Amino acid sequence: MLRVLFIHQNLPGQFRRLIRYLQTRPDVELVAIGEEAAVARENLDPKIRTIAYAKPEGPGEKTHHYLKHFEGCIRRGQAVTRILVELKKQGWAPDVVVCHPGWGEGLFVKDVFPRARLVVFCEFWWAANGLDVGFDPEYPSSFDDGLRIRIKNSVLMQSLLAADDGVTPTGWQLNAHPPELRHKIRRIHEGIDTAWLTPDPQARLTLPGGRVLSRAQPVVTYVARNLEPYRGFHVFMRSLPRLLAGNPALQVVVVGGDGVSYGRRPPEGYDSYRAALCAELGDSVDWSRVHFLGKLPYASYRTVLQVSSLHIYLTYPFVLSWSMLEAMAVGVPVLGSDTGPVREVIRDGENGYLTGFFDTAALAGRALELIARPDETAAVGLRGRETVLRDYDFESVGLPAYLELLKEDR
Repeated sequence: MLRVLFIHQNLPGQFRRLIRYLQTRPDVELVAIGEEAAVARENLDPKIRTIAYAKPEGPGEKTHHYLKHFEGCIRRGQAVTRILVELKKQGWAPDVVVCHPGWGEGLFVKDVFPRARLVVFCEFWWAANGLDVGFDPEYPSSFDDGLRIRIKNSVLMQSLLAADDGVTPTGWQLNAHPPELRHKIRRIHEGIDTAWLTPDPQARLTLPGGRVLSRAQPVVTYVARNLEPYRGFHVFMRSLPRLLAGNPALQVVVVGGDGVSYGRRPPEGYDSYRAALCAELGDSVDWSRVHFLGKLPYASYRTVLQVSSLHIYLTYPFVLSWSMLEAMAVGVPVLGSDTGPVREVIRDGENGYLTGFFDTAALAGRALELIARPDETAAVGLRGRETVLRDYDFESVGLPAYLELLKEDR
């Protein structure tokens, strides 16, 4: 019996598909630890022993601002450690621990279970320049930001040093880590469900109000967990006047919440970037053809992609979103930003298309050009699906690599 412990603040996070598979194995015993809100929301299979910890209190008022993130991580690490100590008292010990260390939960695992194999998910190594921070001149960084960011990496460094292995989804993310640490990290993408995310020429999307969209008319889609600058939402929105004026039949569907996952808060006076940009653009956009659907159930999200003529994906030099690969899996031609994480996957004109991140006129112009050539772009979209099948499929690529990692001897 292989005993596997998963730890993730936002359980199950990136481990969703792997956990679902392992829970079907009679030779695997699973325990999972996560923050209370995530555990309550996800309602994981009762066959998995799931343990929640309360969200720790924040840092003190006098804590230096470089250390606020660090202190919060220490508190989470302690909360998880108390659970681990109790498991040990009960006579349960994991053979393997798979942990996302970004919130500090992996800091003290080895102190409680030194014989367990610790695998940490190395999602991103923050940098003061050359990656996401300072990339966008509209949101400049300061010298002080750079110092704070270097300290922020302390948690990741301590967790990786304690771990037996690190995993990261892409080569770009691997190379974002310092050369001194890369030897401990291997590239394993968590995988895309390409058996479920498939093209469907007959798909129909019913919008609020009753309008139905299909592949019969041009539809441009944009998706992000939250609509914010890190995912180029401001650039996408500012392309809409040209985009909509250039094709009177075009409909635009936007999926995502109004919160902020990364970066700074919305401009003063606005509760979201969507509100701020809608106000900025005003009457220059035909809003009757722009459909903001918020966050959707996964099946509805798939339908959005299946009716899309062109999917626009923009990102800072940052973690690559599942949504881009999911759109490619559905066979939608993707117009992506010409930034490092996207270039690793998309070769312009072969399996997708690239455009400069900041040039709204070029974005709109390229999108209109591609929509006008549906036969050509459809073939490119299918080659995009082939890319995901070959390199990012869960069943044939991600799962075998993870299973090999879990069974390896230290």
